[in-house]
Amino acid sequence: MQYLTSLALALAVANATPVKRADPQGIDVSDYQPDVDWTTVVNNGVSFAYIKATEGTSYISPSFSSQYTGATNAGLIRGGYHFAHPDESSGATQASYFLANGGGWSADGITLPGALDIESNPDGAECYGLTSSAMVSWIQSFSDAYEAATGRYPVIYTTTDWWTICTGNSAAFASNNPLWIASYSSTIGTLPAGWEYTSFWQYADSGPNPGDQDLWNGDLAGLQSMALG
Repeated sequence: MQYLTSLALALAVANATPVKRADPQGIDVSDYQPDVDWTTVVNNGVSFAYIKATEGTSYISPSFSSQYTGATNAGLIRGGYHFAHPDESSGATQASYFLANGGGWSADGITLPGALDIESNPDGAECYGLTSSAMVSWIQSFSDAYEAATGRYPVIYTTTDWWTICTGNSAAFASNNPLWIASYSSTIGTLPAGWEYTSFWQYADSGPNPGDQDLWNGDLAGLQSMALG
């Protein structure tokens, strides 16, 4: 998620102040935040965390295990996320890699369904060299493989700009996959096609807590239900 580089987002970060809401607060972290003080995070009012587990099929975050354990011990609702590289292997292959390395889900009331972080390519062409239809097929492959293994569809993390450009603004996932939108502004703005609301909102890439700053769209009971399935 450190790869959000579009000019629109950069301008929003520079010029907007996120609206404070009563929704449960969260963070998402990766190996860029290896030493999170989870007790302080909880004392700051954070209720949930997404933690980077994997990337492509060759990278496991060296911080994932300690971060996930720390978040669990602090009493947070937590889940893992996978940074997609659709140019490297199939969606199903990357879902399997994610599941084997921390991305699973269980109905224990504290585990969020795994998230697919699908956004601009940090290493090359924005859409990884895929056509819109091929990208939709890749995401569907990942989603189907994850659901077959866990019984839950993965959360999709993206930006409206990237989704519009690289999937042709596909509405194919709105009925099954919860949305986690990145929008660094005072309001969420336009969502990708099909989704009437976002489940999670990443509203800033820095703040009072480590990593990116997030909100759950609802109350704590709803967040707990999301984890329970």
